[in-house]
Amino acid sequence: MPDQTDNPDSAYQGLEQGPIRPPSEAHSLLLRLTRNCPWNHCTFCPVYKGTRFSVRSVAHVQRDIDAVYEAVRRLEQGAEEAPPGGDRQAWVAARNWLRYGRRQVFLQDANSLVLPPEDLLAILRHLKARFPGVTRVTSYARSNSMAALDIQTLAELREAGLSRIHIGMESGADPVLKLVRKGTTKRMHILAGQKVKAAGMELSEYYMPGLGGQELLEFHATETAAALSEINPDFIRLRTLAIPPSTPLYTDYVAGRFLKPTDIMMARELLLFLEALTGVTSAIKSDHILNLLPEVDGQLPQDQALLVGIVRTFLDLDPELQLLYQVGRRTGVLAGLRDLEDPDRLTQVEDICRHYRIRPETVDAVTDEMMRRFI
Repeated sequence: MPDQTDNPDSAYQGLEQGPIRPPSEAHSLLLRLTRNCPWNHCTFCPVYKGTRFSVRSVAHVQRDIDAVYEAVRRLEQGAEEAPPGGDRQAWVAARNWLRYGRRQVFLQDANSLVLPPEDLLAILRHLKARFPGVTRVTSYARSNSMAALDIQTLAELREAGLSRIHIGMESGADPVLKLVRKGTTKRMHILAGQKVKAAGMELSEYYMPGLGGQELLEFHATETAAALSEINPDFIRLRTLAIPPSTPLYTDYVAGRFLKPTDIMMARELLLFLEALTGVTSAIKSDHILNLLPEVDGQLPQDQALLVGIVRTFLDLDPELQLLYQVGRRTGVLAGLRDLEDPDRLTQVEDICRHYRIRPETVDAVTDEMMRRFI
């Protein structure tokens, strides 16, 4: 339950926007319905730790929408900056949104579906009234929240404009979910995903290679593939595990209680996961800088063999080339496996390895540190 709900009569502070959104929502208008995360116990997540969850009032969110509407209207009339006393944050958001056609909206923060459905419906209808040309409205949600809603309610939200849900499954293996304090189960993940699909919404599910550690690596891969095979979401998005110091998992990692898989191990895990997916027509998206193999991006089932082949190509590389690829990918010198054919890029990576004395026994520690900088 929310810790706090804003009083609609309290002082309105202007357009609010939260700290994160999916990479696929880079061109979306960000509307903040809640602040922070109502769960906030996941040991791998650095976001929102030490913060309090609260719900913004419907009236305040509607005023955000109105502020962006007014800014868009003035910008389209040729105005170049906010008028005296205008909401400058709304103008910045409106200007950026106009650049990309003002078609997409993302509802923040971590779980907008904890709002009472009638409040969410009021916000969606106000958004649609102000911006009838919007074609996609999306939100993060937890499986527990989605599973608690009936399909009819979800269908009403879909009719009002909520068209895509992003769920951080992370794992379909119950021991892994318990280990990282995800607060849900494989069965709950499946029920939630199936409800989203039954309501006519698009569904993005996130899988986190490495989250089971070395001990549960295989079970993590196969159980997640089994859960996703039952859901058949529209998108399966890969988010490779990184462990920044601000997470509870980092304490276990440093103490040796959690053994993070190496890049090679996680590639083997990814291979096992891809091979275990059955009856799935999802798009696999490797749309994050933390992923070692961005080419693992395609449409199932027709691209399944191709994606499996990409992972095998990496695993079959000479160990020296594997090391160069790891360092090149994590430093941004190499954008993918194809760049191994570029001698200039390879020379640049070799220079980096010599300068920092990166060797097979140190490469994973070095690349782990590089990954933490992206979080």
